[in-house]
Amino acid sequence: MDLSIIILNYNGKTWLERLLPSLQSNWLNRTKFKTEVVVVDNASTDESVAFIEKQTGVRLICSDSNGGFAYGNNLAIRNNPARYIMLLNSDTEFLPSGSNLDQLIDYMDAEPTAGIITPSLRLDTGLLDPACHRGESTPWAAFAYFSGLEHLFPRSKRFGQYHQTYKSMHEIHDIDACTGAAMLVRNDAVSKVGLLDERFFMYAEDIDWCKRFRESGYRVVFYPGVTLIHHKYQSGLRNMDKKTKKVTRKWFYKTMLQYYDKHYRNKYPAFYRWALKGFLALKR
Repeated sequence: MDLSIIILNYNGKTWLERLLPSLQSNWLNRTKFKTEVVVVDNASTDESVAFIEKQTGVRLICSDSNGGFAYGNNLAIRNNPARYIMLLNSDTEFLPSGSNLDQLIDYMDAEPTAGIITPSLRLDTGLLDPACHRGESTPWAAFAYFSGLEHLFPRSKRFGQYHQTYKSMHEIHDIDACTGAAMLVRNDAVSKVGLLDERFFMYAEDIDWCKRFRESGYRVVFYPGVTLIHHKYQSGLRNMDKKTKKVTRKWFYKTMLQYYDKHYRNKYPAFYRWALKGFLALKR
């Protein structure tokens, strides 16, 4: 098996109805690589499971509970025999042209130091999803982003670290991190790096994984020649009721503190954590 595409689903039947046909017609029917599609259902309460069971060529893994993004994906990553695995959000879509994943696999085959590669993700507006082109979330990078300095000075290497906006979006190059919405990973490196960290229920597990890959000597690569659509927020915060939106936002900022504690708490004075905690409390 060359590639195992892992799609995590939670009440996303509507999006699977869009993604799976586009994946089949716009890439699977054309690829030279042996590929499987795995959908992990995180205890959905809609009709997702019934829909998935009717799909030809899709392997279903059902979780008894919604353990989060890392937990669900790890169910399919663990003991996976494929050379490469790809995490793919259910709210992504393949284009008739430009979504050829063969290019990503060819690049990885030619570049053994590349551990993770991401296509260019485009939002419904046509703009780049900035989450697919990330810098390391250092305290300074986060401050420059949330304070608006990155927006004011996007070409500045000093202020544009959070999304590395100072780099060309038209050339293949290394980045610090990408989003788990679409990341292709060298599977034999997982035994060295480890699985996704399940302490993160949602958000930051992808950035954390990228950091651990880099610390293990692997590169994270942005490949703009391949493009997928990411219907970001369409199934997320925008369509949530106020209560769910508040809980989701709370998880986002809680995860930021978890990430800081894991990677930076012992590198900075205690004052930094108290300041960060206060700032995140205001953002909630």
